[in-house]
Formats: sequence, C-alpha cells, structure tokens
Amino acid sequence: MWTPCGRADGNANSPRQSQFALDDLIDIPTDFSLYSTALKKFSQGMERPMYRNFRIVPNIIFGRGSFNQLDDVLKDRRVTADSWMVFVVDDVFTGKPLEGRFPLRGRDLLLWVNVDDEPKTRYIDELVARIRAYSPTAPAGIAGIGGGSAMDIAKAVSLMLNNPGSSADYQGWDLIKNPAVYHVAVPTLAGTGAEISRTTILTGPEKKLGINSDYTLYDQILLDPELLAGVPKNQWFYTGMDCYIHDVESLNGTFINEFSKAYGEKSRDLCREVFLDDSPAKDDKLMMASYFGGMSIAYSQVGACHALSYGLSYVLGIHHGVGCCIAFDQLEEIYPEGVQEFRQMMEKHDIPLPRNLTKDLDSASMEKMVTTALNLVPLWENCLGPDWANIMTRERAMELYKKM
Repeated sequence: MWTPCGRADGNANSPRQSQFALDDLIDIPTDFSLYSTALKKFSQGMERPMYRNFRIVPNIIFGRGSFNQLDDVLKDRRVTADSWMVFVVDDVFTGKPLEGRFPLRGRDLLLWVNVDDEPKTRYIDELVARIRAYSPTAPAGIAGIGGGSAMDIAKAVSLMLNNPGSSADYQGWDLIKNPAVYHVAVPTLAGTGAEISRTTILTGPEKKLGINSDYTLYDQILLDPELLAGVPKNQWFYTGMDCYIHDVESLNGTFINEFSKAYGEKSRDLCREVFLDDSPAKDDKLMMASYFGGMSIAYSQVGACHALSYGLSYVLGIHHGVGCCIAFDQLEEIYPEGVQEFRQMMEKHDIPLPRNLTKDLDSASMEKMVTTALNLVPLWENCLGPDWANIMTRERAMELYKKM
C-alpha cells in the first residue's frame, strides 16, 4: 500500500518549513539542488528556517460587469498621445459579441492567439517579433483576455518584450532580469489560477517548464463572472477541476500550513457549492475559488496529480485541465476522499473522461512520461514525504500511466 499524504505539524522547527523560501508557486520546479542544500544545512542546525516573502497581484477588481472598467484601468497607462496597448485575446472570441467591447484606441494592436495547443516557446517568440515589427516603441501595456493558456501567453509576451533572447532561455526560476511590460488579465475561464500565479507554463524544445518570476505576476486583474457564461460544459468542468485538485493536493500535502489551509478550505468549499450543489451564483463562486485555490498553493505546493499530468501533457499534448482529471481519477489510494468526490461531480454533470490514451504508446514515450513526472521532486515530497522515491517508484508511476 502507498503511504497517504501526510500533513506538516506546523512546527517552526520542522526542517521542511525552510522549503517555503525556495520552492515557488504551482507547477514546475527547476533547481531543487538549492532547496536540498538549504534543507541539509538546516537539519544539521546550521540555519534557521526561512520563509518566502512572496508577491501577489497588487490590484484586483471583482464584480459582474467589471470588464467595462478595463478602459479606465488602461487609461492610466496611456501617458502620451502615442501610447498604445496590445490586446492578447483567445481567438475563440473572433466575431463574438465580446470583440465589440474591447476598448481599442488609436494605434492599439489586437493580437488574436490560438490555444488549441498549449503555449510553446516558439509561439511566444513569434508573437513578440510581430509586436516589435508593429512599432519601434514599446507598448504601454498588455491586456490578456481568455483562459489559462491565453493569460500565460500574455504574461510571457510582456516579459519577453523587455528581455533579450528566446523565451526558452528563461524557463526556470528567477532567470528574468528586467521587469515586464505592464500587464492586465481578464479571465474568461475559471480554475487554473493563471490570473494570480508567478509562472507562465510553456512547452519548449527540451521541456515543459514555467517562466517563474515575481515579474511574471500580473499588475492588475479584472474578475468578471459574467464572462463565464456560455463556456462549453466540458471545458467549464475540466478547468474548474484544476482548481478543485489544487485544493486537494495542497490540503493533503506535507507542506500544508495555516496560511495555505485557510485559502484551500474556502476554495474547496466553493467548488463543492459549484459542482455538487449547483449554486445559482456558481460563476461568481468558481471565479473566487480559482483565486483562493491559487493563493493556497502559493505558499504550499501541488502533488501527485499535477506531476503525472505534466507527463501526459508533454508526451500527448493533452490540455492541462483534462490531463489533471485523467490523472486524478487513478489516485484514489493517495487522495481517497478527493477522488470519490471528484467522481460524484463528474457523474452529476455527465462528464466523459478520456480513456485508454496510453495503450498504444511505445516504451520510449511511456518512459518519457514517467521521467517527466518523477523529475518534479517537490511535488512528490509534498504528497508522500521525504521518502517519496521509495514509494512512488518508476514501476508504480508506469502502472498508473498504463491505466490512463
């Protein structure tokens, strides 16, 4: 039997508390050796625990119809007659009523982006080149409008406009040297937490990895629940489950603390109201659940489901929310209550879960998925503790993937 996820006792003398200074938000860590060195020093009595002083999005507007305030928000950045903005928008809205509400002015550039596939570094570089070719002067701001992928694209573009080279050069932790162009997010889906995270997840030529930096954070977000109306049911569910799974992984992890617990419990309760009680205010509640879920993992970590989902996404190109649901369904031994509740939610909303996706994969592809997942060391330690590698062996990870 696998060891279920444990919980940290909250003791300030616990060695793992030093993790908070070094392991940052959500999805993909890169320099675990730094953490390991600090942890070893602390366990030997050489250092006191260090807690991360993390940034959050400084300006937030929430409310139905708040999209109409985007023009006022951007107006403050239009400091000269030549100031211009870039609107990075999911192309699903092409020709839709929302397009007519974009507050375009003067030389503003409307940049439709395609998110049929998850964002790639090559695509980011192409978009940055188009913006630079459009004008010799930098834009005064970037407005990202769409779901998690569109918001990640807008974040990456805002970073790369002020930093040289390819976006692939910055996949990692705190590699960005120059602040981003001012950027604003308007989510039209809720669940990923991309609107408040310090990462922008990209697939590069060698890896799927975030650009993790305090500069990645949005300067402003507008949370308008009206924009969730009309989202296809399956997409609404899969994206919302990303949030629910954030909560389960955070609340049942060894890195849990009262800060993360407070946000995670509220987010989980809101998800239950949305997906089990079918609250009439479900769009408003899901938008806030996404925000609180992101705050919960900001000071803890995700776990087994997200680690496995990255293998699925990297090898098969499966979208993040769908991949999380596929992986989570196989993790009842680790998250028994969460998986059972997840299945109730699926049944209530009649959601189909893709099956047998790995049955025809060759051994090299299967091994690549396992390697991708097991490289995410802090996620596994949060889930299974410091002895995680003896619990989640390559063989066990392979068994899980074969069930997907």
